[in-house]
Amino acid sequence: MLARVNGVNINYEISGDDGKPWLTFSNSLATNLHMWDEQAAALAGEYRILRYDKRGHGGSEPVEGPYSFDDLIGDVIGLWDHLGIAASAFVGLSIGGMTAQGLLLAHADRVTATVMANTMALCRPEAISAWKDRVAAVGEHGMQAVLQPTMERWFTAGYRASGASRLGDVEKMILGTSAAGYCGCASAIQELAYLDRLASLDHPVLLISGTHDGGTPPEGMRLMHERLAGSEYVELDAAHISNIEKADTFTDHVRTFLATH
Repeated sequence: MLARVNGVNINYEISGDDGKPWLTFSNSLATNLHMWDEQAAALAGEYRILRYDKRGHGGSEPVEGPYSFDDLIGDVIGLWDHLGIAASAFVGLSIGGMTAQGLLLAHADRVTATVMANTMALCRPEAISAWKDRVAAVGEHGMQAVLQPTMERWFTAGYRASGASRLGDVEKMILGTSAAGYCGCASAIQELAYLDRLASLDHPVLLISGTHDGGTPPEGMRLMHERLAGSEYVELDAAHISNIEKADTFTDHVRTFLATH
């Protein structure tokens, strides 16, 4: 379904139990709402689930960037307002986890509990340089230019060698992402600077990292854990897209955390 939010058509899908609390999932860069298929299916009896595609991703409008986190956060709030959602739990991975931080800093009253997975709170100079290179490659050659290096960063060698069907799904998601959406979100990531503000939050947060995640490594997430008083931290034997590589374990941690908050 499409909702007109902040002048952009945002694609979304609702599933789960109509009488249960809301749970919103936010995707990584270069994926769509189907990256959460395992979690949506497993938690359908416990939550009313909202999944959506960020602007420029999946079925959402490929508006030209650059984007800011104010844009991405505003899209979540606008979508919640459109659907009459007063408050929701929020699970975000990678840029979805960055969006979660901004949501809490600006709209904590709208979020009941938060899971931030495989993410970071500060884009350091070396990461900014890498993002500029990727944006240049996509601008010149399209999403095909970043497909293989992205898959190598996102999944461990063992998982890539397993022939799991989800690998093909993820490749299609990457190639189906608009260059505008990829580059627009990459611009937002380069401006990421939430780390020094996290200590101001008083909110239930679960942090999930991947031992083999080179893009948003565990040491960065442990630093976030130190700043977020009372937060919980777990580390999975996975790379960046841990909710797919270790789907059952990821879901179990989310379920247990949300059930107690």
